[in-house]
Amino acid sequence: MLVVPVIAFLEATLGIGIFVSGVILLATCTVMYTEQIATLAQMLPLAFAGALVSDHCGFYIGRWAGPKFHHTTFGIKHHARFEKAEKFIERFSWSAVILGRLMTAIRSFVPFVIGVSGMKPVQFSVFDILACAIWTTGLGLLVVGMDKIFT
Repeated sequence: MLVVPVIAFLEATLGIGIFVSGVILLATCTVMYTEQIATLAQMLPLAFAGALVSDHCGFYIGRWAGPKFHHTTFGIKHHARFEKAEKFIERFSWSAVILGRLMTAIRSFVPFVIGVSGMKPVQFSVFDILACAIWTTGLGLLVVGMDKIFT
């Protein structure tokens, strides 16, 4: 059962999330569900916790690195992109957090960029709890849907 939060954490971790696909979590949960190793009520809170912890780690790394990040070679080289992303985050803060959690290609980077942008921690936490709840609901629906396909 501990594999569920670990995979959820890794697939959303800054940098590591590029190499750990959400499909691994979906397949793991589907197998555990179809083989009756675990119920959705057991797996989904664990996946939620792994995702939430990972997002918050990325956010706080971004807050810590934020002031220094803009002055790095990478930050200077991609200044225009980061400025555009930060303006989007300032304007659409709640949707940036939610959409970032739901888009697999950028999931591991969004909390970091939001942290760099300077969003308040309480605001990020509220939006991220909502985003992780939506994501977890989707995971549960996909697991049940996959079960119907394979049984």
